[in-house]
Amino acid sequence: MKTRIESDSMGDLQVPQEALYGAQTQRAINNFPVSGRAMPEAFIRALLSAKAAAAQANLKLGLLPSNIANSISDVAKELLAREDLMTHFPVDVFQTGSGTSSNMNANEVLATLASSKSGETVSANDHINFGQSSNDIIPSCIHISSALEVKTSLLPALNHLHAAILSKAKSVDHHIKTGRTHLMDAMPVRLSQSLMSWATQIEQNIYFINSILPKLQTLAQGGTAVGTGINADPEFANEFNRQLSLLVGEEFTPADNLFTHISTQDMVVSLSGQLKATAVSIMKIANDLRWMNSGPLAGLGEISLEALQPGSSIMPGKVNPVIPEAAAMVSAQVIGNDIAITVGGQAGNFELNVMLPMIADNILSSIELLANVSRLLADKAITTFTVNDGQLKLALGRNPILVTALNPIIGYLKAAEIAKKAYKEGRPVLDVAEEETDIPRKELEKLLDPAKLTEGGLG
Repeated sequence: MKTRIESDSMGDLQVPQEALYGAQTQRAINNFPVSGRAMPEAFIRALLSAKAAAAQANLKLGLLPSNIANSISDVAKELLAREDLMTHFPVDVFQTGSGTSSNMNANEVLATLASSKSGETVSANDHINFGQSSNDIIPSCIHISSALEVKTSLLPALNHLHAAILSKAKSVDHHIKTGRTHLMDAMPVRLSQSLMSWATQIEQNIYFINSILPKLQTLAQGGTAVGTGINADPEFANEFNRQLSLLVGEEFTPADNLFTHISTQDMVVSLSGQLKATAVSIMKIANDLRWMNSGPLAGLGEISLEALQPGSSIMPGKVNPVIPEAAAMVSAQVIGNDIAITVGGQAGNFELNVMLPMIADNILSSIELLANVSRLLADKAITTFTVNDGQLKLALGRNPILVTALNPIIGYLKAAEIAKKAYKEGRPVLDVAEEETDIPRKELEKLLDPAKLTEGGLG
């Protein structure tokens, strides 16, 4: 590989000849061969947007010459449009806890491009990073990227899933199935009632995620090294947020307390907690689908999920519930991500949190995973499953728990006696109840009608 010599405050270093970055990025590449995973693209995009906004803020405040400031903003926007964007940001996720290596990676790349564009020497530290510190821009970019990904990707996906469940619930309202508690037979429910429970789960998650966004859209920028704002203009935070909001199309504002936003990641921990709750909801829905689809002969067989691929390399004709399985694995991963973010969140030592890159990687991973799998679950499982009505009716007709409806008339003990006899003899509870009570059969048919029992109340 052809190389060139670059210098920083620690001396000279060989850097690939064609690389846009400089010595500090190369040092990070050399120092952190840990995972082979670069920072998430959404984070890098937020970082470049923040650099463009900072340049314009410094221009407005008269702190950078127009040629240099505009060159910085221009090349940042041009870089965002490049297909090879991520090749210029190779620093590993597991790096210095402040994310300084990623900040300098962006500063160096932009300095190279801006110098070429402006015809002047643009400094990574003195111009690109003017009025900033890694300690405020990295926390800010975690907030920026998380908020933008939630708004543009996750919430639309959850709304799509919610709408798909509502539509399916309406179409299956006439189907009555055996309810189950403890995985055991219970009173009947409409299939739509089961689905509406899922819909409410997703609706609640949407509500709580939305409730976190206003605080997530407050930023640490302007606090610089420790929160005092050293080397930044007093108006920099306000102007930066104005410029950023114009650039990305969402409103961001300065944090009420810059010290808090630099030393903690409490808002992201809160968001992660709600993503975990969403994952729990997704897993519940996925598991219900798997159980209802089980069999088809030796399981419940209440529904048939869309057949998407062969299910076995050895058993011909086997088809598995692959989408719910993928959804369950995503849920497990998001729950694991939350644990990592929680541990990262408590690493706010005095004036700085020192697990920022890992937090960024995990929160953006959770958002992406949930968004992608929500659409899959909606389009390839919920919308497309068919109902095996004959199997539903067969199970209902043999369900002795229907006798619960007779409790107010004959009492719990007598009803239990009828249920046990129906189980033991494998007979419909209607026939046994007719033998064991003096209630006319027509009245029993009315009292034990599964559809009526889904409406609640006294028989």
